[in-house]
Amino acid sequence: MNSSVPSFSDAFRRIGWSNLLAQFSEQIALAAAPLAAVLLLSAGPSETGWLQTAQTLPFLLLSIPAGLAADHASRRKLMVASELLRALSLAAIVALLLLGVMNLPLLAVLGFVGAIGTVCFSVAAPALVASQVPRAQLSDANRWLELARSAAFTAGPALGGALVGWTGAPAAYVLATTLSLLAVFCLAGLPRDGVVAKHKRDLLHDLREGAGFVLRHDLLRPILVTAVFFNIGWFVLQAIYVAYAVQNLGLTATEVGVTLGIYGGGMITGALAAPALARRISFGTTILIGPIAGFAAAFTMLLTLWLPSVWVAGLSFFLFGAGPILWTISTMTLRQAVTPNSMLGRVSAFIMTATLGARPLGAAIGAAVAAHSGVTACLVASVGCFAVQLLVIVGSSVPKLQQLPDAT
Repeated sequence: MNSSVPSFSDAFRRIGWSNLLAQFSEQIALAAAPLAAVLLLSAGPSETGWLQTAQTLPFLLLSIPAGLAADHASRRKLMVASELLRALSLAAIVALLLLGVMNLPLLAVLGFVGAIGTVCFSVAAPALVASQVPRAQLSDANRWLELARSAAFTAGPALGGALVGWTGAPAAYVLATTLSLLAVFCLAGLPRDGVVAKHKRDLLHDLREGAGFVLRHDLLRPILVTAVFFNIGWFVLQAIYVAYAVQNLGLTATEVGVTLGIYGGGMITGALAAPALARRISFGTTILIGPIAGFAAAFTMLLTLWLPSVWVAGLSFFLFGAGPILWTISTMTLRQAVTPNSMLGRVSAFIMTATLGARPLGAAIGAAVAAHSGVTACLVASVGCFAVQLLVIVGSSVPKLQQLPDAT
């Protein structure tokens, strides 16, 4: 299978560049937000947890409407409008910081608005990619997109943390806004995709159809449940990590950004290793690596209670990146392969509602547990969630897959 970039169409390359720029922008902003909350607004673990909840709540509330829109309207126009909305929210944060009137509620509200754009972009992108790339190249296409995302996860948080530490939060948000606008420019140059609703549809029927397809599918159903518990555990940890790292581990803003950047380094490592692993192990085993690495990463973060080191925290984030990126690539490819293209928006929306919608739930759990029982209880709860997600996927038929299955 040819995995070189020139084998893809110009439209896919534009999607790839927009994905890189949007992801880079998002990661800089996501790193800057809790650091600004802790360093400028004196937020603690509970407050940063509620900030994470606000920034992820649109995934729960709006994934399904976004998926319905992606199946009934132009996916290109939806992605352009979504990224433009996120750019405007970032620009508003810059203005409020420069005016000196930023507070935690405003930061949360603008983070919520920006996440609306992220949700719509994320739901429409897989369907648009599947319409531009032949089935035989889907795995390679997803790998290149995840490599771009991994690069953003590597450099974005490190750069965001460094900018906040060296020059202040406004500089980080200015850069994030600029990158987001460049992503809009790349998307605007895509050809018309022609996905337009020609007649009135029963939206409730469409929603039931997408949900029913996933829940009845022997492969997609356990993947869904595994991803739900993964995201709950991940955001229980994410909710308190920045405050925990600064206040308990004694890390600086730059060191926090470095540990978050190591996560992206793990993603790049996993994405680069994906083709070699695909030649040596079965498709199902490749999927299984992600949940195993997730559990190992959560347990490693728990060890920082006794080994408070930037390197132990960095190792945890490396494992969080290296293993689950293989899960993301392989399960995205599986979803695209077994789902009819006309349903991909709805199916992606349902999966995002359940899995990424688990993020605000995890963040809220992290905030509540931190407020009542402390960060130690949060780390233990995170390990428990990752243990459950591993047991779910191990007990399913997914690890038995030898190769990518045919469409249903």
